[in-house]
Amino acid sequence: MMAMISRIWGRLEEGVIASLLAAMTLLTFAQVVLRYVFNSGMVWALEATFYLFAWLIMVGIAYCVRVHAHIGIDLIVKMLPAVPRRTVGLIAIALSILYAVLMAWGSWNYTERMMMLGIEAEDIPVERWMLSIILPIGFALLGVRLLEQGWLVATGRAEGFQLADEVAEAMVLDARGKTPGTEDTGPGRGGHGR
Repeated sequence: MMAMISRIWGRLEEGVIASLLAAMTLLTFAQVVLRYVFNSGMVWALEATFYLFAWLIMVGIAYCVRVHAHIGIDLIVKMLPAVPRRTVGLIAIALSILYAVLMAWGSWNYTERMMMLGIEAEDIPVERWMLSIILPIGFALLGVRLLEQGWLVATGRAEGFQLADEVAEAMVLDARGKTPGTEDTGPGRGGHGR
């Protein structure tokens, strides 16, 4: 049951991220066409793109914890034995959860103040709190994902924070005879063969 909920939640995150990115792209494309082809435009497009990007970032930070896409400097941590590595991972996760809680609390206070004041967005006829509500939601999602990662470390199913390891990925590609960012061209097509 939990696996199914986790899978649905993951797909929902991916769908929201893809939809936000598609909306930003289409809106920006339409604005460019209107401006440079028809000498016109939508006044609200820039602000809408700004808020769409904010929503994309806030959903994306939690998603990146799930898929281990955040990068970090963990050279020293990787040299530690298993138990200290897990301990350092738990400390890093605890500090990250503290950050997420503080930011969720602060952003909720900000959003609540926007609700009380009833301030509208500059170019979109919507109250600003409706556009900014993603701040506490996003930090809450981040906190949940960090708790999940902390549970994996605490139960021994993960060694640490599990950051993206671009160097290891580059080394694997290099071991296969490829350099990162290039195709395997083979001999006679610009490859390393004679």
